[in-house]
Amino acid sequence: MATTIRPATRADVPQILAFIRALAAYERASEAVTATEASLELEGFGPNPFYFCLIAEHDGQTAGYAIYFFNYSTWVGPGIYLEDIFVEPELRGRGIGKALLERVAAIAVEKGCQRLQWAVLDWNTPAIEFYRAMGADFLDEWRNVRMSGEALKGLAGEVDGACAPWNPAEDDLQ
Repeated sequence: MATTIRPATRADVPQILAFIRALAAYERASEAVTATEASLELEGFGPNPFYFCLIAEHDGQTAGYAIYFFNYSTWVGPGIYLEDIFVEPELRGRGIGKALLERVAAIAVEKGCQRLQWAVLDWNTPAIEFYRAMGADFLDEWRNVRMSGEALKGLAGEVDGACAPWNPAEDDLQ
């Protein structure tokens, strides 16, 4: 019963989307998924990827995935944010999730990242116990903040459905 972890390729995009949908269903948010194969291919395998993905295979079958991206802390420097980690329900308990998490941690160390960070739903007791057993710290004093949809567009100053393109030379925040 061998588990392997490998970087995802463009050919994995349909499976990545299937994993995303399965994770969303588990998290009771199926309706929230707007990703498509086209968007995943462009955003993960284009010239400037927004995310990176690892695929877990167990006994020759696709078993799970992890999606991560690099972030930056002004306090400690570069880090990795683990957006998704998922293992097919029938394959859980075989060390596949741990292998995915270990590989993301190894990438963080290889790249000189100072931390690995992610979120977990407060009702997901199996995941919380799993992360706690791995030595993760829970930052209960911090609140996740998100802005999306019309609020994001409004803050960005979108007018008539379009934002002016960003020009770093004109950015007054430099």
